[in-house]
Amino acid sequence: MEKSITEWQGKWALVTGASAGIGKALAEELAAGGANLVLTARRRERLEALATSLSTTHKIRVEIFVADLVSPAAPAEILAFTTANNIQIDLLINNAGFGAYGEFSTSDVSRQLEMVQVNCAAVVNLTHLFLPAMIERRSGDILILASTASFQAVPYITVYAATKAFDLSFAEGLAEEVKPHGIRVCALCPGSTESEFREVANQSNVPAANTRSETAEKVARTGLKALAAGKSYVISGAGNYLGAHMQRVVPRRVVTSIAAKMFRPRSKK
Repeated sequence: MEKSITEWQGKWALVTGASAGIGKALAEELAAGGANLVLTARRRERLEALATSLSTTHKIRVEIFVADLVSPAAPAEILAFTTANNIQIDLLINNAGFGAYGEFSTSDVSRQLEMVQVNCAAVVNLTHLFLPAMIERRSGDILILASTASFQAVPYITVYAATKAFDLSFAEGLAEEVKPHGIRVCALCPGSTESEFREVANQSNVPAANTRSETAEKVARTGLKALAAGKSYVISGAGNYLGAHMQRVVPRRVVTSIAAKMFRPRSKK
């Protein structure tokens, strides 16, 4: 087993959005490496099933806390839960997030604002709540889920791409701030991933979304390995890496125009 996966053996990791997709894969990777887990998500049944499976298979401690990060109060409730249970969080994984596909002007604005709350505000809030104790101990790690969409504007998932650009910038800036305190921060930037994300975003039938996907397990391993190595960001997948960096030599307007053609909704017949 890679040393990066056993990095948090015997320590406590908090994973948001742990009931499916990359969050579930991150929990499984950490459990295999011997980490104890606090898992949060909206769906109690899935959390309970995952907790039972991981604790039985890997002989670790797993606690669950049902929370919906759409609520601004949820991050403080999560902190209160860990404090009440005398759990010291050594690894915070801000994984929870979702997208929404379609024309912004006709979208449900309440859903767009909920996306900003979960993808940005909750990330800031949770990080701000758990970081001071890490600084006091001079140890701790934070992994933030960004996206390959962090590197460019993407029409028709405009708000989602903007939230992920925020996550990447937040993670990279914070990584430099807290490095002198012995704390590592990394933004994980996956591309298309085998998960429920596209269904939740109503993006299943978008031509650009039907490209080859990486497994959630591969993405999770890439993120944990990069965090353990002290990287401030990592792009999962060689093709995604090349795509994200090649666009830097192309005018931004051209990149956005190409993305618009890829993501434009099909005409209704």
